[in-house]
Amino acid sequence: MSQYFDLGDTTLWNPSNGPSRMFQRHIAVFEAELQLPSGIGPMENDECKIDPATFETFVNALLAQQRKTSHAILLALSEGFTATVLVLAERAGISVDWAQLGSAPQDALKDGQASVVTAMSAPAEGRAWGAGLREKARELGQHMPR
Repeated sequence: MSQYFDLGDTTLWNPSNGPSRMFQRHIAVFEAELQLPSGIGPMENDECKIDPATFETFVNALLAQQRKTSHAILLALSEGFTATVLVLAERAGISVDWAQLGSAPQDALKDGQASVVTAMSAPAEGRAWGAGLREKARELGQHMPR
């Protein structure tokens, strides 16, 4: 059994039920965190419709939030979801302004992380951050059937 994430008449992703359920639960978490709708509608009859304008706003807000954070746990928890969303965004024809996102965050989020310095305790340099996330999305995209 599988489910469909569709943009108009185009299927962006056709996962099996397990990954679909987990992804949908993550959508709810990130909608709450960003205080924005994702544009990814409910799953009805194994089909989920995506509103492109709302989804584009959500994608850009998600990337901006991830770019600002220096909290290692938040980054680790959000990386897979963000990369999956990037695959869908690319398939939907949503362009991401990587140059804008790659610039140094002006107000990095701290979220009370202990001040222990680690390799993941500061936002990555712009190009490294964007390249790493795009590479993760490319890898995941190979496992996301349409």
